[in-house]
Amino acid sequence: MVSLRSVALAVGDALRRAGIDAVLTGGACASFYSRGAYHSVDLDFVLAGEVTRSQLDAVMAGLGFRRHRDRYVHPVHPYFVEFPRGPLAIGDDVSIRPVLRSSGRRTMRLLSPTDSTRDRLAAFYHWNDRQSLQVAIQIALRNRVVMERIRRWSAREGAIDKFEEFRAMLKAARKRLR
Repeated sequence: MVSLRSVALAVGDALRRAGIDAVLTGGACASFYSRGAYHSVDLDFVLAGEVTRSQLDAVMAGLGFRRHRDRYVHPVHPYFVEFPRGPLAIGDDVSIRPVLRSSGRRTMRLLSPTDSTRDRLAAFYHWNDRQSLQVAIQIALRNRVVMERIRRWSAREGAIDKFEEFRAMLKAARKRLR
């Protein structure tokens, strides 16, 4: 079976080659950075700029996807793709700088590990989603993240207490790994 990572790279690269500005976010990005600790079946690519439905239909059809209502489905694998409109934001922060990831000849844009951690923490901060807290910890365990940036953003989101809970749980998880 094809992996979520390979689907993300295929879709992200096809969009990029078609001149469509799209960034992988959400659970699929968290799956990417948690290296299998979290599994998603949907891929969210946030779009920037003017993109028509027919442009998306053409790119996705080239990859074997067909549009079903607001998502693109594939006849062979279980992953589906959605395209939420921008702006790209995490909480109230709209100054997001995506990173490029490549594999072979394919390249896609996605949130950085720090921003993917913040994205998951936003669900914890605003909806008390404990699973998202656990995923944020898994991302931070497996990637270099900028804790000071996360702390400053958490303070602006009014969630410094929940940031401290995240930091303590991350510290405990790192200790268990030693």
